[in-house]
Amino acid sequence: MHRKDFLKLLTILPIGGAMMKLNNLQAISSNLPNTERMPVLFLGHGNPMNAIEDNVFVHGFQKVAKEIPTPKMILCISAHWETRGTFVTGMEHPETIHDFGGFPKALFDVQYPAPGSPELAKETSELITSTHVGITDQWGLDHGCWTVVKHLYPDAKIPVIEMSIDYTQPASYHYTLGKELSKLRNKGVLIIGSGNTVHNLRMAAWDKMSEPGYAYEWAFSANEKMKQLIENKDHQALINYDKQGRDFQLSIPTPEHYIPLLYALSLQEKDEKTTIFNDGLVAGSLNMLSVKIERA
Repeated sequence: MHRKDFLKLLTILPIGGAMMKLNNLQAISSNLPNTERMPVLFLGHGNPMNAIEDNVFVHGFQKVAKEIPTPKMILCISAHWETRGTFVTGMEHPETIHDFGGFPKALFDVQYPAPGSPELAKETSELITSTHVGITDQWGLDHGCWTVVKHLYPDAKIPVIEMSIDYTQPASYHYTLGKELSKLRNKGVLIIGSGNTVHNLRMAAWDKMSEPGYAYEWAFSANEKMKQLIENKDHQALINYDKQGRDFQLSIPTPEHYIPLLYALSLQEKDEKTTIFNDGLVAGSLNMLSVKIERA
């Protein structure tokens, strides 16, 4: 189902109609085994073509996968699943969603047949108490998720679920909600936020795509300030991104690609450091900046 169709469905059906019925999950234990604390990732996913290209950003994804423990499960917050309310995917076999157009057939042919996890969906739904989290089978793995996760774990054997972004809520809401996911890190779950910190498609210089590092002055300036705020753990300034001046406003004209960064940062503990990688500006107004959060 297309994202727009899904959103329309939510406006005409009661929430229960979009969720898996809980009685289908009664036999599943919500007590996932404890593990060492997993790192957290924010991945700049960029152009969907990264899914089938061999470039410096793909190499960055592959490298970071080798640097962290192999997760038991993955929870991804993708910029490309916006809903009214918060949902998690609860099916056993999520669909690979090709939610884009105008690309080569080779990209549409790609499948990422990772299993889902009704168990993790139930655990996540019950863990979050500040809002109701619905469990749905009306989505899958959109390109914000599978185009990057396939480079981390190409064998597609690790279960993956997605959590949606409630587009009616402010940045502070998402940061606070993200904190409620922290216990999953101690259960072998790799939490990934997937978006882009600088993402202004309307101002992109598509004729400059092949020029590495080409950036408008405002994009370069915003990127440098973002990195400084991330490294200094100044999360409040990042939450208040709309108060950081014109450069930020141009870099974040709409919040959906930026919000996944806040989910990742909200999970950073006091004893953890951030490592920035894939810091590359593309087409003037896009950035692939990615962040790894782990114990110092």
